Amino acid sequence: MPLGASDETRPAAEGSVESWGRDPSNPVGGWYGLRPGYRGRFGMYLPPLLEAMGMVELTHDRRNNKVRAIAPPG
Repeated sequence: MPLGASDETRPAAEGSVESWGRDPSNPVGGWYGLRPGYRGRFGMYLPPLLEAMGMVELTHDRRNNKVRAIAPPG
């Protein structure tokens, strides 16, 4: 899945992590962040954290990185 990291003033790429972060059907009900100007770029900040936790695999290219979930053991 593409990351689609874009700030709040630009539309998120369809089917990306960023578009899921803005979708009203996600667990937090859409936009994340408290203040305008500090929201957005969900697709840039969350996937590296999930990778460090061993929950996803990321590509590490110069552009157009993608994320893939890792199945839990068992």
